[in-house]
Amino acid sequence: MTTLIHRRPDTESDETRTAADTTRTGADDTRTGATEAQAESGTGPSTESGSGAATGARRKGTQADGMAVASFILGLVGLLVMNLVLGPLSLVLGAIALHRGTTRRGRALLGMTLGAADLIVLAAIVTADGTVSWNFPA
Repeated sequence: MTTLIHRRPDTESDETRTAADTTRTGADDTRTGATEAQAESGTGPSTESGSGAATGARRKGTQADGMAVASFILGLVGLLVMNLVLGPLSLVLGAIALHRGTTRRGRALLGMTLGAADLIVLAAIVTADGTVSWNFPA
C-alpha cells in the first residue's frame, strides 16, 4: 500500500509562521487603533451602520449606472410601445444618470437619444393618423 503526502511548495517552519502571524497581528492592532481614532473624531466611516463615505459614493454611482441602463432599455422599448410614457421617462432617467456622474455615460446619452426618437415617432404617428397609437392599414 502506498501513501501519498501532499506538500505545499512554500512550506515554512512553525517558528517562521509564528513570527509572521505576530507581525500581522501587530499591523492589525495599529489599523484598528487608527479606525477607532477616526470613529471617535467622526472623520472615518461609521462602524455601527457599516456604511461609509466610500460605500455611499459607490452606491450613488451604482444607482446612476442603473439609471443609465434603464434609460437605454426604456428608450428602446418605447420605439415600439407606449411612446408617450417611455420616451419622456427615458429622457429624464438619462439626464439624472448624467447629473449623478454615471460611469456609463454613453449608455445614458443613447437612452436620451432613443427617448427623443420615441417622441419624434409619436409626433409622426399623430401627424399621419391623427391618433396616438400604431395603426396599420388592412
